[in-house]
Amino acid sequence: MAATGGVRIRRDLKRQSTSIAASKRMTRWQRLRRDKALLFFALPGLAALLLFHWVPLLGNVIAFQDYQPFLGISGSDWVGFSNFSIIFNGDPAFIHALENTLVLTLLQVVFVFPAPIALALMLNSFAHEWIKRVVQSILYLPHFLSWVIVVALFQQVLGNAGIMNSALRSHGHDTISIIGNPHLFKVLITSQVVWKDTGWGTILFLAALSQIDSVLYEAADVDGASRTRQLWHITLPGLRSLIVLLGILRLGDVLTVGFEQIVLQQGPVGPDVSEVLDTYVYNNGILGGNWGVSAAVGLVKGVVGVALVLGANKLAHLFGEQGVYQK
Repeated sequence: MAATGGVRIRRDLKRQSTSIAASKRMTRWQRLRRDKALLFFALPGLAALLLFHWVPLLGNVIAFQDYQPFLGISGSDWVGFSNFSIIFNGDPAFIHALENTLVLTLLQVVFVFPAPIALALMLNSFAHEWIKRVVQSILYLPHFLSWVIVVALFQQVLGNAGIMNSALRSHGHDTISIIGNPHLFKVLITSQVVWKDTGWGTILFLAALSQIDSVLYEAADVDGASRTRQLWHITLPGLRSLIVLLGILRLGDVLTVGFEQIVLQQGPVGPDVSEVLDTYVYNNGILGGNWGVSAAVGLVKGVVGVALVLGANKLAHLFGEQGVYQK
């Protein structure tokens, strides 16, 4: 029986290798015909990507113009790289917005990026599967709320007339100024992102954790490894490729820290602590009419993001990781 099973396994492996070799010999047109059903279902997403992401890139031409909306792109004067002077000459308002952006980015890298990993590890440790599902469902809900609702909820809870300060007042204690406090603005922004997106971010990490072979943990138990050592030598190495991939993708948005969230709360604290690159583009372009300058800032921000992604991906290759794409 064992010999028969071995023959069957070898036959299956040979058939699989033959199939793989045949697929490699197929021409590109043959592969397209083979996968035409999948490509058909991908067409709506490709069309949306083309219309709403690729075609609007052509509008970046106004970064090199003194763009006037009533004249249009064809009627506006060309000014070359003059709109980029605020970036390279160190315009104080731009530098201040860049500093606030980098501080918020650092806070989100330190507190927001690791939060889904920690939460996924905690959920994965639950013994009962139904508890995990219930907790996951509850934690996913904030992701589907718009920033308008999230900001309103925080104001209702932490505002001067919110639940927390009303309770402190009713018990004779001093109130705590959180909403509208310039000194706590960056902490507030970071905590809102953690509350809203941490639960949703656990999906990928939980999926990766489910792919780690349980035999590894059983062998570690037999060898007397503690939970900490299992975490360090089995769990985290199993998540390493995903962490690297998401980290590289996060670098692409390193200068984007949430326009809608910040612009909704910018009024009470003022621009000194809340002005970031996205709001700078909005305030100077849409409100101030400096369309060309704002487009130049947005273009440089995009170029920096692409450069960081490509550089980080190359660095990942040097450390043996696949990254966003293979070599």
